[in-house]
Amino acid sequence: AARADDVAAASAKASSKAVGVVIDDAAVTPQYVQGIKPKRELPIIWRITKGSLRNKLVFILPVLLLLSVVAPWLLTPILMLGGLYLSFEGAEKIWELVRGKPKQAPAAAQGAEAEDKVVSGAVRTDLILSAEIMVISMNSVDTDNLWMRAAVLVVIALGITALVYGSVGLLVKMDDIGLALAKDSDSQFKQRFGTGLVRAMPRVMDVISYVGMVAMLWVGGHILLVGTFELGLAQPYGFVHHLEGLVVGVAGIGAVLAWLINTFFSFVLGLIVGALVAVIMHFLPFGHHGDVEGEGEEAPAGAVQTEGEGRDQPRDTEPNP
Repeated sequence: AARADDVAAASAKASSKAVGVVIDDAAVTPQYVQGIKPKRELPIIWRITKGSLRNKLVFILPVLLLLSVVAPWLLTPILMLGGLYLSFEGAEKIWELVRGKPKQAPAAAQGAEAEDKVVSGAVRTDLILSAEIMVISMNSVDTDNLWMRAAVLVVIALGITALVYGSVGLLVKMDDIGLALAKDSDSQFKQRFGTGLVRAMPRVMDVISYVGMVAMLWVGGHILLVGTFELGLAQPYGFVHHLEGLVVGVAGIGAVLAWLINTFFSFVLGLIVGALVAVIMHFLPFGHHGDVEGEGEEAPAGAVQTEGEGRDQPRDTEPNP
């Protein structure tokens, strides 16, 4: 019982250090179910959840524990490769936003293969975010006992995955909840509240997709910023740290200002590096990132999205205000 209590206390302390990445993970994930039939949303989120647990427990955890014993110096370069990938993903999404993404059939219309690509893309991104969560958490565990460290990381992996994807599942079903409330003829308040939810959720999902895009660049840039310093390069982290030191003493808001400075420069670095990688990738023969079968083509006959199939379309039973 005492050992279990130690694991619980260490898990709470370590996971609190990774809360920023957890928020990013929760912001990134909902964009993967846009354009999906409502009845397929929770099954797809469940598939992504299982992929996330597999990432943490099967791939990341054993590798981290092994490297922490035989080659701890490799953790930073590996994490930086993940930061490079996240920066690239974020820059690609900004480029698609600027140029206008070609109209394509939604995943629901393209069939099971397109849904598989949605899930695999989400799990790949989760792998990077999960790796940072686990590395930050492991560095916060104050013990040299390998089994204790493993137990703490398992608890963190299970708890954070449940928190992130439970929240995402609730978020993407909020308009269904609103629709059910709007149909309640016994309460005008429920009807108005439900109608408001239905109307608001498409805009909320749009905002979350932008937050997720920024989060990729922020997290990726932060990994690169800190990683270069840990590998022995004084700049650019030294400059950012100096600016943080100038504002951290401001009464009441110093810590917030320091965080904003670090976040801003992490985002800028992620955007610059990600844009460079995106340009290089598009010149390579295999660098047609994001292309899927059917992209840029009109949906085939009989596969046109109907009302209620995607989050960008109104429900087929729009409640009366």
